[in-house]
Amino acid sequence: MIKNFLAGVGYVLQGLSLISKKGIRPFVVIPLLINMIVFSFAIWIAKAQFDTLMNKLLGWLPSWLSWVEWLLYPLFVLLILIAVYYVFTIVANLIAAPFNSLLAEKVEMYLKGLPLPEFQGYKAMMKVVGKTLVSEFRKILYMLKWLLVLVIISIIPVVNIIAPFAWALYGGWMLALQYTDFPMGNHELFLDDELKRLRRHRASSLGFGGAILLMTTIPVLNFFAMPAGVAGGTAFWVNKLSKQTKRL
Repeated sequence: MIKNFLAGVGYVLQGLSLISKKGIRPFVVIPLLINMIVFSFAIWIAKAQFDTLMNKLLGWLPSWLSWVEWLLYPLFVLLILIAVYYVFTIVANLIAAPFNSLLAEKVEMYLKGLPLPEFQGYKAMMKVVGKTLVSEFRKILYMLKWLLVLVIISIIPVVNIIAPFAWALYGGWMLALQYTDFPMGNHELFLDDELKRLRRHRASSLGFGGAILLMTTIPVLNFFAMPAGVAGGTAFWVNKLSKQTKRL
C-alpha cells in the first residue's frame, strides 16, 4: 500500500516535469494564470478572515475546556487552510476546465509518443467548453454529497478534533478525481466509471490527490498545482487507469 501511495505522489512530480516540455507549455499558460489569480484571492480571504473565524470557533468551547485551546488551535489552522484552499481549487478548476481538458489531451499524446500538432490558438480551445463544464458540475454534485458530513463534524465540539484529518482524506480523494477526470473525460468516461477505476488504485489515488492538496498549501508552488495535477493525472491515466477497461 505504501509503495502504491508513493507511486501516486510520483505522478505529481512527473506532472511538474511534463508542463515544462516545449510542446506542452502553450497549453499551460491559461490554467496557470487562472490558478495564480484565484489562489492569490484565496490567500487574501484566508488572511483577512482567519482571526475572526478562530475566535468564533474557540468561543464555542465551554469554560471548563479552555485548557485544550493550545491543542485545538493548530488543528483549526490546518482545517481552515484545507477548507479555504480546497474550495478555491474547485472554483479555479471550474473556470479552467476547458483548457485543462485540452492540456490533458496534449500530455497524453506526448506520453504515447504521438506527434504534437501545431498550436492552433486559444480560440480553438473554446470548442470543448460545453463538454468539460458538464463534467465539472457532475463532479461538484458528487463532492457536495460528502461535504455536508464534514461540515457537521467540523462544528461539533470535541468531535471536530478529527475534522482536519477527515478534510485531508476528503480533499485528497476529490482532487484525485478532479485531475484524472480530464484525461478520462477525453475518452468519454463518466463519473461512475471514473470512480471505479480510482477505487481499484485507491492508495495511488490518495497519494496523488494528497500530494496535490499539499501543493495547494505551499506559497508559490500552489500556483502550479493545477497544471501539474492535470499533467500528473494524465500520466496516472496512461500508466494505470486506462489499463482497467476489460476488468470494468
